[in-house]
Amino acid sequence: MSSAGSKKDAQRIGIAMIAGLIVGLILFKTGQGELVAYVKPVGAIFIRLLKMMIVPLVLSSIYMSMVNLGTPEQLGAMGRKAMGYYFLTTAIAVMFGLIFVNLINPGVGADLGTQGLDGLSGNMAERVQATEGLWKTIIGVIVDAIPTNPFQAMANSTVLQVIVFAMMFGWATLYHMKESQPITSFMTSLEHLSMVMVHGIMKFAPIGIFVLMLDVMAKSGYGALISLSKYIATVIIGLLCHACFLMFVASWRLKKSPLFILKGIYPALMTAFSTSSSAATLPITMTSVEENLGVHNETAKFVLPLGATVNMDGTALYESVAAIFIAQAYGIDLSIGQQMVIFMTASLAAVGAAAIPGAGLITMSIVLGAVGLPLEGIGLILAVDRLLDMFRTTVNVFGDAVGTIVVDSYMDREGKV
Repeated sequence: MSSAGSKKDAQRIGIAMIAGLIVGLILFKTGQGELVAYVKPVGAIFIRLLKMMIVPLVLSSIYMSMVNLGTPEQLGAMGRKAMGYYFLTTAIAVMFGLIFVNLINPGVGADLGTQGLDGLSGNMAERVQATEGLWKTIIGVIVDAIPTNPFQAMANSTVLQVIVFAMMFGWATLYHMKESQPITSFMTSLEHLSMVMVHGIMKFAPIGIFVLMLDVMAKSGYGALISLSKYIATVIIGLLCHACFLMFVASWRLKKSPLFILKGIYPALMTAFSTSSSAATLPITMTSVEENLGVHNETAKFVLPLGATVNMDGTALYESVAAIFIAQAYGIDLSIGQQMVIFMTASLAAVGAAAIPGAGLITMSIVLGAVGLPLEGIGLILAVDRLLDMFRTTVNVFGDAVGTIVVDSYMDREGKV
């Protein structure tokens, strides 16, 4: 994709998002929101097209990045840098959340009532209630990362298991290059064709994003937005500050202006905002950082799929704010020690959050349980969770992109790419 073509695509996506916002608000104000049902399948098709590319792209990208790196030592250096970045920035995100929720105190004096878990879907409610604590969750994530059947993992789009299998497969290839040549040729072709298809899907992106925004705005109620306005503002301010921090880091490592970086990653950010899915946005994030920001493809192919699975800055920040908001709304005074537990729990629990819409509600139960807060408090924030999910997913994806820039810059400095 040429830079001119990428710029036009970004412009079309921006126009589509604004148009969807305006038309959706008009439909809501006129009471015609049900009309969205006629076009809603278009948005669903767009998301399904993006998700269709996740497994082939992740499998081939991870495998080829390992083969192209050449040695296990180089791979280990990249992996350590990526994981170090992810854990550090997630902790910083949680710290931003704790600072602003304690400064603004959005839950103090809130008279919101308690809706309990009635608003949760049956399946999600069962999963929330089945949570058994942080330690078991972490162990569960580690154990579940190992696929018993890699083909089943691909069929079920269990991305973390696909990543682990691709890494192990690529590692074996490094020691048997001659025998694995047919597999490497296949993966090369799969990766190339996957990127071709992603570029084709991007032509459909403005229409899909328009419909997704239309659907969200046509159903949004002002009542919930007003009653939870301080909570919404606290989350968004925290996310904005963390995004500014990430932008500073990206600009420093890439030696480019923030505007250049924002233009380069813009299509991925808009897609993340409208789909609320880091996984669905992955193909577009990959093309954006490679073609617009100049990140080496070996780095992007390894770091981005990993980041879309374990790097959830926005989700971690949101969970820390939500937990203390719920405590404040219930009139529960949390000590510094309990807030430190929230800090640690939110940082770690976000790693286990699936890269899909609404996954933060599941890991939220871990954070609440860690300090003894009632799970029923989740009902207080359900009304605006979908809206905030769009913002926190955008920060998640931006964090993934910045991580790729940071890792690539250090690999360049050491001459390992």
